[in-house]
Amino acid sequence: MEQLRIVFMGTPEFAVGILDTIIKSNYNVVGVITAADKPAGRGQKIKYSAVKEYALANNLNLLQPTNLKDESFLEELKALNANLQIVVAFRMLPEVVWRMPKLGTFNLHASLLPNYRGAAPINWAIINGDTKTGVTTFFIDDKIDTGAMILSSETEITPEENAGQLHDRLMSLGSETVIETLALIEKGNFTTIIQTENPEIKTAYKLNKENCKIDWTKPAVEIYNLIRGLSPYPCAWCFISDKDEEWNVKIHETKLTLEGHNYDIGQLICTKKEMKIAVQDGFIEVLSIQFPGKKKMKTSELLNGVAFSADAKAY
Repeated sequence: MEQLRIVFMGTPEFAVGILDTIIKSNYNVVGVITAADKPAGRGQKIKYSAVKEYALANNLNLLQPTNLKDESFLEELKALNANLQIVVAFRMLPEVVWRMPKLGTFNLHASLLPNYRGAAPINWAIINGDTKTGVTTFFIDDKIDTGAMILSSETEITPEENAGQLHDRLMSLGSETVIETLALIEKGNFTTIIQTENPEIKTAYKLNKENCKIDWTKPAVEIYNLIRGLSPYPCAWCFISDKDEEWNVKIHETKLTLEGHNYDIGQLICTKKEMKIAVQDGFIEVLSIQFPGKKKMKTSELLNGVAFSADAKAY
């Protein structure tokens, strides 16, 4: 049985969950590679990645290259003498890096490949109204998320679940799948499955301001799925206007009602505790909302201090 010497590469919280499980399963992690520190927020304070915080707290050997092709970094990486690399939510690796270890470099991706290759698989599975998703381990090749698959694990997506809740469940499922993958690689008794291309494959496009904006003319279910698929981050948004004022607001949580009505699309219907927005086939009730420069708040709290007129609209 091959004794594994692992280099782990990752950046966000999702990767920390996987790394923690690898460490707690007593695997030998000889190095951790994460993104370089960068200033963030209004004060532009230097922010460490979640993986760096974890690596420092656990005295792991840490590298933060800005250029993955830099000769001095490649020498440091080679000196770690790893025979396997694991990548979770990092960045595209040059061939000189992913080919380096004898046993290869595998990635954990938060989808059932070949569906949802790309940057935001958890969000898009919910936005598209899928009822199942999962995780896949695969050996990295020269394209994004296209390599030969080792293992995949499936889970249901519940109708009310948001991206944050699914993220946490997939982190746990991903941890188990990575440990199973490591056991197979140690024993050397696995077969990979080549990904097949077909026109039906769904893509996990990068999230941006445009594809996070709510289009209130769409069917209620599509709007509801977009909002929960972007909650709690980066969050779906729209404009609300009332008389001469306009606000760019984030909508965090909603409830869906399908029924006929005579309201204009986008019209706000408010009581002292509730805010509903009329859509073509029903209503989207807004449960929590965030106005510019304010914290997220329950709609009932907002309506304690703000009264909207009958002309108020979302668009």
